[in-house]
Amino acid sequence: MNVESERDLTISVIIPLHNAEATIERCLDAVMSSSYPVYETIVVDDCSSDSSQSIAERFPVKLIALTGEPFGPAYARNQGAKTAQGEVIFFVDSDVIVHQDTLGKVAETFLRHCEYTATFGSYDDSPGEGEFLSQYKNLSHHFVHQGAKEEAGSFWAGCGAIRRSVFTEIGGFDARQYPRPSIEDIELGYRLIAAGFRIYLNKDIQVTHLKRWTLLGWFKTDFLDRAIPWTLLILRQRNLPNDLNLEISQRLSALLVVLMLLCLVFTT
Repeated sequence: MNVESERDLTISVIIPLHNAEATIERCLDAVMSSSYPVYETIVVDDCSSDSSQSIAERFPVKLIALTGEPFGPAYARNQGAKTAQGEVIFFVDSDVIVHQDTLGKVAETFLRHCEYTATFGSYDDSPGEGEFLSQYKNLSHHFVHQGAKEEAGSFWAGCGAIRRSVFTEIGGFDARQYPRPSIEDIELGYRLIAAGFRIYLNKDIQVTHLKRWTLLGWFKTDFLDRAIPWTLLILRQRNLPNDLNLEISQRLSALLVVLMLLCLVFTT
């Protein structure tokens, strides 16, 4: 496939932003340095109280500034998607650095695998933070995704793309159910699969993660924001999807939640 045919696919990059002054400049620098032409970059500032918005304003982006209390990344992404004009919308978190060839690989995926509606990749094996916990969390994510099947059963919005027409058809992220960072991307993936669409895990699509993890942040993210909502989703659907987006530790956390719920049921 020649380069020109790949460049025919228009990609709108959407970045939800909330108090990310430490990383958003590097994130946007990387997007602007992409070897593949970005059709448009949409930054949705979700009521930041730091200098995130003013940093984003220095770049040639379409900035959407939400006001009031934070609405969450699901809502922010949906707002960005409403204004997007590209054939494909590519979600990138504000603490992520895309590689120069990341967008090109996204375009190539859709053009060579027309049967797929969405695609996502993984963090690379060179985390932006050097301390142990951050290295462990980011590398574990990398190896989980790299060892998974290409025919995915879910979606990941940290570095994930979807055809805009299908995103609109499916109703976007469930911002009402997930008003804070949670499993909104996983739930979206389940709905896509249930509707008959296919999702492709392209292991060559990789990005650098800049997040600095703390023990408290780990517990909050893996248990409160991921394991518990995922458990409730499983109980509603009455199945246990084999989903790569949830690492082994999160599966165990979810299992513990199920066991605790069962204990409460049988002891009351």
